[in-house]
Formats: sequence, C-alpha cells, structure tokens
Amino acid sequence: MDKIALNKMEFYGYHGVFKEEAKLGQRFIIDLEVETDLKQAGMTDNLEYSINYGQLYFDVKEIVEGEPFKLIESVAEAVAQKMLGSYNRILSVMVRVIKPDPPIPGHYQSVSVEITRKRG
Repeated sequence: MDKIALNKMEFYGYHGVFKEEAKLGQRFIIDLEVETDLKQAGMTDNLEYSINYGQLYFDVKEIVEGEPFKLIESVAEAVAQKMLGSYNRILSVMVRVIKPDPPIPGHYQSVSVEITRKRG
C-alpha cells in the first residue's frame, strides 16, 4: 500500500501525569504515517486524489497543542481517530508520540508510544 509520512513534527504541549508537565509543558515530536492509494494522484497529478499533508500537519498540531491529556497514549489515539474520522482516503494510520525530555531520571534519548489503527 502507498503511504504519506510526516516525520519529526515538533510541537509544544501540556500532556503528562506530573503537575509540572501540565504547568510548564514540554516538547512533543510526532511521526505520522497514513496508508492510502496514491496511484490515481500520481497518474493525474491532481491533489483531489491524494491527501493534503499540509492539512494533516495542522490537524496534528491542533491536537498536540490543544487540550492536555495525562498519557501520550491518549495523544496518539486522538491523532489516529482524527485521521480516520476526517479523511475517507486513509485506510490505516500509524502515530508515534515521542517525549524527548520526560521528567524521569536516567540516561536515554527519549520515550515514545506507537500505535496503528485501521479503518473499520
């Protein structure tokens, strides 16, 4: 299946279990991959047969920078449901939510969750 990917989108949000996360906020990095059929778009050079990735970006931005969630799992689920609910051409979606600076001790690059949801 064909895919459209938006990689390493960076936003500032207030998601987290700890009080300081909800108060101070932090960076979130989102990877989004949607499966769709791009053949007709490629053959006709017409955006009508594809999905506007600029609009995908703004939909993700609205969620990540919007109302806070306690869990990044919930952020991922909200993004996935928005994609499947808003774009009939999307057959499945993968969402990865990365917290590069979580407030936990230790040495690591980041923490993340990844989910995949399919239509139907």
